[in-house]
Amino acid sequence: MAGQSVAEQYVALLARAGVRRLYGVVGDSLNPVVDAVRRHGALEWVQVRHEEAAAFAAGAEAQLTGRLAACAGSCGPGNLHLVNGLYDAHRSMAPVLALAAQIPSGEIGTGYFQETHPDRLFAECSHYSELISSPRQMPRVVQTAMQHAVGRRGVSVVALPGDVAAEAAPAGGAELAMPLDRPAIRPADGELARLVELVDAAEKVMVFCGRGVAGAHAEVMAFAEKTKAPVGHALRGKEHIQYDNPYDVGMSGLLGYGAAHEAMHECDLLLLLGTDFPYADFLPRHVRTVQVDVQPERLGRRAQLDLAVWGDVRETLRCLTPAVREKTSRRFLDRMLRRHVHALEGAVGAYTRKVDRHTPIHPEYVASVLDEEAADDAVFTVDTGMCCVWAARYLTPNGRRRILGSFVHGSMANALPQAIGAQFLDRSRQVVSLSGDGGFSMLMGDFLTLVQHGLPVKVVVFNNSSLGMVDLEMMVDGLPPHGTAYPHTDFAAIARAAGARGIRVEKPAEVRDALREAFAHDGPVLVDVVTDPDALAIPPKITAEQVTGFALSASRTVLTGGVGRMVHLARANLRNVPHP
Repeated sequence: MAGQSVAEQYVALLARAGVRRLYGVVGDSLNPVVDAVRRHGALEWVQVRHEEAAAFAAGAEAQLTGRLAACAGSCGPGNLHLVNGLYDAHRSMAPVLALAAQIPSGEIGTGYFQETHPDRLFAECSHYSELISSPRQMPRVVQTAMQHAVGRRGVSVVALPGDVAAEAAPAGGAELAMPLDRPAIRPADGELARLVELVDAAEKVMVFCGRGVAGAHAEVMAFAEKTKAPVGHALRGKEHIQYDNPYDVGMSGLLGYGAAHEAMHECDLLLLLGTDFPYADFLPRHVRTVQVDVQPERLGRRAQLDLAVWGDVRETLRCLTPAVREKTSRRFLDRMLRRHVHALEGAVGAYTRKVDRHTPIHPEYVASVLDEEAADDAVFTVDTGMCCVWAARYLTPNGRRRILGSFVHGSMANALPQAIGAQFLDRSRQVVSLSGDGGFSMLMGDFLTLVQHGLPVKVVVFNNSSLGMVDLEMMVDGLPPHGTAYPHTDFAAIARAAGARGIRVEKPAEVRDALREAFAHDGPVLVDVVTDPDALAIPPKITAEQVTGFALSASRTVLTGGVGRMVHLARANLRNVPHP
């Protein structure tokens, strides 16, 4: 790499590591790197409208491929905008390398214009965050950053002053050595023997799966068959385990449905497989519990364990299943399957039947039609909030579809920029953004990125003119919703003004044709669906305290003149409210 500048060497290292795009917004301290991208040829500079979108797009690309992706921001405010998307990527275990350009190196520490300290600021949302203050640190710091991102699955940040980027890089130096395949981690013999004892001693085994079961579908099914265990999942486990699963009992948690909650509490051995499920209130407290995870720091931090097993799910089950005794009774499994069917016919199906005349449109109906019309290998990106609920309950995985969201970090506005990264990765694959009107409007400027780059993303906006999930949160706390309403907005008209196809849907009978028209169009489309703001998500299990809070909120709303809203809400959700 002799004769190169630091910026050129940085870009060459990205290319050698397999990075094909650098998402960001160009500016001052970043200019040498962007110019190096222009001249290199193997990388594409992807101009976005907001650096947060750049980080989300890179994170989505990394999640879909498992390979390193990259983003960049100029000094000060430019790279600060990356922080929210980088937090999401890091907590989603997406290997992302972020370049945080820095002010001139001689001015660091003087309170210079736009001065920040990105090597400190990004420490909490990265495995590695370091400043390159001298060309002599190249390429070792960049190599180390890449190895941290790929090897530990998360974010690395390199801070680079613009003047250092323009200097000549040293000749020679360390060669790039990137880990490509992750090793299989097998539990210790003692842990496996104890796990076999627990499984054999239990009469009613239940399996609860998270994202860590990716690639282990066959192994989970084999274990469930041998132990006659119902299989539930967290939201991030849905796409990996729900399909082709005769033992499926649904999902637990705030967005849950089906019989997963009951199965977890009525079993006598619960296996948590590859899940860092955060909602401890939904976990049983008096059931023997085993957790299997490849990240040892996660073991036991949510639930009290009878056994902690350090290993990846696939390798652990390959060792475990042949060693346990086959169970003969299906009584517990069949009872949970019957409960699951009953729950689906009630709560999940409540808004997908007899809705052809209901306006505003039930969002559940939109999600169910979208599920039917989308491609078998579609990538869905899902906004945090009520869109997460509809995706969790109505999108059907099949082993080829992917569902991305801000499922751990919980950020608004993630769906559109994640769709940008997913579509850049493969322009021929159908990418659908399920956006709430609140989330979409927050980063709406990057809809122009779709138009600029001709990305055929289909953005379906669930337009209920409110922050629906916040409405529910306030009601559960006994508070009347306040500060959650938006003025009615025609997002389809905005899309058309931006040069894209915009379709406005106000009647249920128009939903299917609108989606078909969108999917048939070779370019970006925004489908603006006016949905019912009073359609709320009810968890699979409601406590007496939550019911009290909801009732108190209803009373307060009535007293402040909102009786019409509460009557409509009660009618809209009557069939979907389980008894505490």
